[in-house]
Amino acid sequence: MALAVGASVTSAQAAQDGPAPDAWVSTIPEGYHRFTVPQADAEEILGSRPQVLELQGNIGPSGTWADLALDPSGSSYQASVGPLAPGLYYYQYTATWADRTKKSFREPTSPVAVTSHPTWNTLFVPGPSVQWMADLPAGGDVDELTYRSPVTDDERTTLVWTPPGYDAHRADAYPVLYLLADGSQTAQEWAELGRAPQILDNLAAEGRIEPMVVVMADTGGTDPRSELLDGVVEAAREAYHVTDEPSGQAVAGIGDGANHALNVLRSDPGTFGSVGSFSGHLNGTVGAGVARAVNEGTDLLRVYVGNVLDPAYNRTHALLRTLERAGVEHEFDGVDPDSGATWDTWREALRDFASRVFQDDADPGPREGNLPLDGPYAPPAAGSITTPHIGEHGIVTFETGTQWADAKDVTVWANWAPNGAWFRVPMTKVGQRWRVSMGPLDGFYYYRYVVDGVDEKDPQDTVNTLTGVSPLFVPGTTDRMLSDVPAGQGGELSVLTYDSKVAGEERSAYVWTPPGYDADRAEPYPVLYLNHGGGQSWGDWVEVGRAAQILDHHSIDGAIVPMVVVMGNGNVPDFPAELLENLAPAARAEYNIASDADRQALAGLSMGAMNTLNTWLTHPGEFGWIAAFSGGLFFGTPTFDPEAVNEGTTFARIYTGDVLDFTYQATMDLLDLLEENGIEHEFAGVTQGPHGFDTWQKNLVDLLPRLFRSESAPGIPVRAEVREGAPGVLALSVDDDGAGVTLDQAANRGDRLRFTGALPTVTVTDSRSVAQAGASGWAVAGMAYAFSSGSRTLDADHLGWRPFVRDPRDGVAAGAQRPTVLGGGDGLLVPGRLASATPKGRFGSTTMGADLFLEVPVDTAPGTYEGALTLSLFPVD
Repeated sequence: MALAVGASVTSAQAAQDGPAPDAWVSTIPEGYHRFTVPQADAEEILGSRPQVLELQGNIGPSGTWADLALDPSGSSYQASVGPLAPGLYYYQYTATWADRTKKSFREPTSPVAVTSHPTWNTLFVPGPSVQWMADLPAGGDVDELTYRSPVTDDERTTLVWTPPGYDAHRADAYPVLYLLADGSQTAQEWAELGRAPQILDNLAAEGRIEPMVVVMADTGGTDPRSELLDGVVEAAREAYHVTDEPSGQAVAGIGDGANHALNVLRSDPGTFGSVGSFSGHLNGTVGAGVARAVNEGTDLLRVYVGNVLDPAYNRTHALLRTLERAGVEHEFDGVDPDSGATWDTWREALRDFASRVFQDDADPGPREGNLPLDGPYAPPAAGSITTPHIGEHGIVTFETGTQWADAKDVTVWANWAPNGAWFRVPMTKVGQRWRVSMGPLDGFYYYRYVVDGVDEKDPQDTVNTLTGVSPLFVPGTTDRMLSDVPAGQGGELSVLTYDSKVAGEERSAYVWTPPGYDADRAEPYPVLYLNHGGGQSWGDWVEVGRAAQILDHHSIDGAIVPMVVVMGNGNVPDFPAELLENLAPAARAEYNIASDADRQALAGLSMGAMNTLNTWLTHPGEFGWIAAFSGGLFFGTPTFDPEAVNEGTTFARIYTGDVLDFTYQATMDLLDLLEENGIEHEFAGVTQGPHGFDTWQKNLVDLLPRLFRSESAPGIPVRAEVREGAPGVLALSVDDDGAGVTLDQAANRGDRLRFTGALPTVTVTDSRSVAQAGASGWAVAGMAYAFSSGSRTLDADHLGWRPFVRDPRDGVAAGAQRPTVLGGGDGLLVPGRLASATPKGRFGSTTMGADLFLEVPVDTAPGTYEGALTLSLFPVD
């Protein structure tokens, strides 16, 4: 049974804040940012045509600096990125020539966005989750304050934020916060990358800060103390109505700036009532007398740090121990697990610190989700990594061998961009090896190295020998279906070797058999022939696609009909002949599998989808179950008989990635062809993602539970009822009027929007005799399918439920609640049990239901999202 389920998401701010200053950047309706660099402009800037032009920026996983190739297209270099998570991005364009020399630049008509990095530009992607640093129509003012340095006797410039309604003549002077830059930064960077004015504007609008003046300065040099106290502070007092009372003065800094603030705390205790250290450190010790003076004169001392990728991580650990040993009262915000020494860390720190200064009632503990700092971090020793090292909290370190010691640049290239696109992350040469650490990562990736522009498979990977990439699985909260199941619980993977008369050689295929496979059972198993794509091999679905893990999980969850899956080699000139005359007969000779159309399925990706479609149309009646992932009839439409195709097909389902899938239009053309010829089929909608295994894995997860079943297709409301007492029946009915389920308007829970609703009443009627049922009961399982709004998609793990049985009795139990992915669960992406009955409790009618809840990020693009929920009834031992 299947129910249509829908919900609408609205947003007051769905577009980017104003036009991008970079004229080469645009957005497309699907939510991607498109970068288009005219080739003539690039060559004029560079002086010649480079070998490669790339977009570089903090666009990699967890804000890692990464490279994306801009492909030549007509008269431009182009690439699309996204959909980008809300936040601030900084980037540049970088050209590389054949000798590996490089030059970076920005779009020449755009203003300098980052003074310390003149080739950078910035891009702010708005959304509710970053509203706290978005532009406000009526915020405070930001002005430059120039003063003469008491240390160098030259002019220096600070930025000063004054709050909305600032009154230079009010009776009480304003409290003042001094923000100090790191040694590699400028004062302007607090605004350019830190978005300090926007953070302060939003805090002021929310009433979360005292009206204050904030001075952003650079106190680097030979005498930071004098630069701060005699230069910056004195200048601010002369130009602005700010207090000189210690309780009304605060100072905080990043890195070196934090060190300057802490040194002043030690040298001039009581000057600043509040002090903050963002990724900072303190050299030396704190004496007992100084500690007493600090405690007496300081209202707040709070320490912040990023994760183990923050270079100040160990120095912060030492700072905390120094403060503890000296008895200095302080607060530790905990380790920010999401980022290292980046502005993502420091913006959050500023937001927290600014809301605490000059106030008495703030909670002294760390922010929710931050972690303890129990000890120093020791990265994996050089030369100790043979495969990527997966550390605590998803920090991953890659290290090469010494074979590329003479290379000029090495990157690690993987599918960790948004929606599974490929970004290159630059590595750093350490001795004779290349190394990079990044994170946190979570889920399944596949990677290879790029050495001086040449793709290289990881030489240390001696397990995955059939593909040009290597797998990386990082345990976490996502991609459960791609993880390994406990030993002994999954199916068995074997290799079938057979002679191919079409290819004129001995060939191999992977074969997955289900748990409990019985080679001698009377009824042969249904079989799925699963095909790879162009440029791939018979190993890709196993080594990259994780087909075995997906099948294992579905089997353990009871979501699929026990089947055998054959993954052969599709690299032949005559695919139908290879399949029908060589592979399928060899598989039937070796395994207990069916040969009739109703129990044979054929599916494939890209070129494998084309081969599947051609075989389906030209050999009707051979395979009753058909699926095509990101594929069309690329090289022409074969001659076919629509009536024969329909008569020989039980099920045909078509999948595609989004507009970045280069076969997208071919799939749209295929759908038109099928429609025009009256060929019965289903379209699964758009899977958000490019032409890659991130898309095809989702397609396989969706396809497998549908195969070899007699239920109606998801998305079509169905009612079927058998009256209680009818002999020999196990039946399911759903009280649905055909309209499906429309979820209530969302409630905003801070980090998510939550839609709620109720599953229509479900009734199971079991009138089987003991002779018919034997020692079996029954179970009802539900599985959701992706929710889509146009080309935007939400995976089914965003839908969860809380089952219940209306009239409980012995032997009948409701299934467990299934939290959504935002609640740490899988939702109904994988089947969840609605209810079950033992042999004792099965007989008669049982009614049940479930509370439904769809949880989506607060940044979810507006639209009406529609999906489906399928219910399946099956006997269980």
